[in-house]
Amino acid sequence: MTEKWIKGEVVSVKHWTESLYSIRIAAPEVKFIAGQYTKISLNINNEEIARPYSFVNSPNDKFLEFYSVSVPNGPLSSALQKLKNGDQINIGPNGNGFLILNEIPEVENIWMLATGTGIGPYLSILRTEESWNKFKKVVLVHAVRYAKELTYQKTISELKEKYGERFTYVTYVSREDTPNSLKGRIPESIANGTLQQKSGIEILPKNSHVMLCGNPAMVKDTTIQLKNIGLKKHRRSSPGHITTENYW
Repeated sequence: MTEKWIKGEVVSVKHWTESLYSIRIAAPEVKFIAGQYTKISLNINNEEIARPYSFVNSPNDKFLEFYSVSVPNGPLSSALQKLKNGDQINIGPNGNGFLILNEIPEVENIWMLATGTGIGPYLSILRTEESWNKFKKVVLVHAVRYAKELTYQKTISELKEKYGERFTYVTYVSREDTPNSLKGRIPESIANGTLQQKSGIEILPKNSHVMLCGNPAMVKDTTIQLKNIGLKKHRRSSPGHITTENYW
């Protein structure tokens, strides 16, 4: 029988803001495909608490990495934030989920739309050569409340430097004015064409696939707007243009 957990060891915890953090873990036995998630577990007050977290690292990287937000009264996310180098942690042995490249049809342009920590699985995918062999252009869209929440800038800069005009990065900051960032919500900006104008690329059924990951309201409302411009949900039995994953 497959063991339920693999014992991991915390390598580092990076605190981006007072609530956003990334945790790196040594657990080489864990297997996954870029874009997937697994469960993380800690014993808190004599109770095992487990939640799903997406991998941020490439499957080829030495350490696992997870991106999280500390939720008020969230026992696991708060406990993870306080971990130190060398602490032990339980990791699910295998990845799960279908936000992966081999579930995406052959298409020219891939759009990766995220809110908050939903950017994590996209970074895992974009750190693989496979993603850049499969698509001509990649548009990564990250929507947050405040500019300080636009994390992983070093990784994004490295992708831009490596792939140039093939890679477009668009940001939304909803609660403050930020140079070069859009304001408002992703669904409305698709409806009025602002996102397409900002990226310089049209979202068309003939050449686009859109991945949505994050806030369920964003996923739901954006799916509606994408359907309004001719896209449809992707299913194995009926190929389409929209792949989704809710983040809570």
